[in-house]
Amino acid sequence: MAARDAEVAVVGLGAWGSSALWRLAERGVDVVGIEQFAPGHELGSSHGGSRMFRTACLEHPGLVPLARRSRELWLELERASGVRLFEPTGGLLIGPPDGHVVEGTLAAARRFDLPVDVLDTGRVRAEHPAHHALPDGHVAVREDDAGLVRPEAAIRAAVSAAAARGARVLAHTWVSEVDAGGDDVVVRTPARDLRVGQVVLTAGPWLSALVPGLPLEAVRMPTTWFRPTGDTAAFTVEALPPFIRELDDGRAIWGHGVGAGLGPDGEVKLGLEDGGRTFAVVDARAVDRSVGEGDWSALAELLPGAVPGLGAAPSRAAVCMITRTPDRQFVLGRPRGDRRLVVAGGCSGHGFKHATGIGEVLADLVCGRDPAVDVGFAHPDRFA
Repeated sequence: MAARDAEVAVVGLGAWGSSALWRLAERGVDVVGIEQFAPGHELGSSHGGSRMFRTACLEHPGLVPLARRSRELWLELERASGVRLFEPTGGLLIGPPDGHVVEGTLAAARRFDLPVDVLDTGRVRAEHPAHHALPDGHVAVREDDAGLVRPEAAIRAAVSAAAARGARVLAHTWVSEVDAGGDDVVVRTPARDLRVGQVVLTAGPWLSALVPGLPLEAVRMPTTWFRPTGDTAAFTVEALPPFIRELDDGRAIWGHGVGAGLGPDGEVKLGLEDGGRTFAVVDARAVDRSVGEGDWSALAELLPGAVPGLGAAPSRAAVCMITRTPDRQFVLGRPRGDRRLVVAGGCSGHGFKHATGIGEVLADLVCGRDPAVDVGFAHPDRFA
């Protein structure tokens, strides 16, 4: 048998892959990370200057323990790198009391005894004036442990921390195929083939090309920033902390205010949550990265009645991609129990906050340990 180039390869060094590389290297695993672009690039799912972190996860109750561990690890990575990664701004989950945002958040908080505060309509309007158009009867759940993570800096910090522990990093290296037909795995690249004992596939929107059969969709999702037209005091990150706000028609707006070095000065980051009817399913290898009015008009039409006081058009826009599963939950585990493969994908638009915790779960699986956090609900075989 040919000699191995490493015991483990991590393919794709976005948020999840860079965290897996870091956690494996921390354990002394002989690991190589492979990235088709440069770590911290702006062509996938992990860019845009900021990502919301929250512990009261409305998407699935099993995510709360993962979020708790992820928060600990974000702070550990921050200490290890000496770079400010986590901004503890607090956060708001807003909408009708029986809507999925508020109801799901409170269900998670009750189940895990999370410290949250419920603000009635009057308090939301008074304490967060950017939401002064909030309809009567809508409420907000405030989570003080929520905040914002700097995605590009976090990825670069994780890769650097892994390299400091002995991990090798191959940037600008495209993986054309992962061949698990033998005892080892052969990772094929245009330059050379790499032979490893196990491979962790964290390729984001490109994952389905490497693991056929998984029901993953790459979704093109524009991200936009708007400038206030008048008084900017209501649009600082202190007055407008990261939020998800459900509207009466079921759609949701998300975003946060200006400050803390979380983007260009004076720009409020806002987006429209994808409910399966807004954004296009694309081929990640040929996605259109140009941005036109059709990318932001639906959001801009909502803002005068939802978050008034912003420009009629965005001051800046960029294309992001998320990877969606049919049930909007992640894919984490060994498909068909294969001892050589671990897959991690299907962020479904709410995966960045969990990146460090997921990296630790992936390291546990590679090392043959039961993860401290139960992620059985995300096993890839549930779609078989």
